[in-house]
Amino acid sequence: MNPQLNLLFSRRSIRQYTSDDVSPDVVHDLLEAAMAAPSACCNDPWHFIVIRKPSMLSAIAHALPNGQMLATCPVGILICGDLQQAHDGQLSYLLQDCSAAIENMLLAANSLGLGACWLGIHPREERITQIRQLVHLPDHVLPVSAISVGWPAEQKEDRTRYQESHVHTELF
Repeated sequence: MNPQLNLLFSRRSIRQYTSDDVSPDVVHDLLEAAMAAPSACCNDPWHFIVIRKPSMLSAIAHALPNGQMLATCPVGILICGDLQQAHDGQLSYLLQDCSAAIENMLLAANSLGLGACWLGIHPREERITQIRQLVHLPDHVLPVSAISVGWPAEQKEDRTRYQESHVHTELF
């Protein structure tokens, strides 16, 4: 692993957090990093809902089968996309744009010493419906993912998932 890329290799899904708060300034930094991501035709169709209330974090955790860490993290962030803002109103562009923002946020969290975990909402209709109801989303705004954020209470080793068999030159 190239040490200059350590920020990428050290980014891991962290599911256990200390009880220490994540300041509003740090959350702002994460959101600013997310919104620095590229988007199709610079339409920036993303919306971010910052969740701090333990009751709401628990409700969201209950709606996401793999999201139990949301019930114990200090901050959860829902990443949503506005179909009316997406390039050509296309779901595919919305998902690509939101995914780029999510990865920026995860890398920013890692660079700041935070732990974070990406939890999928879309395309599971039952998850979409529950989250939409919990946070009162309008019909044209789609919940894409949630991220749990906090100061890590676990450490994971750096790693690469590189597989030579997945690399092709010129043709498949």
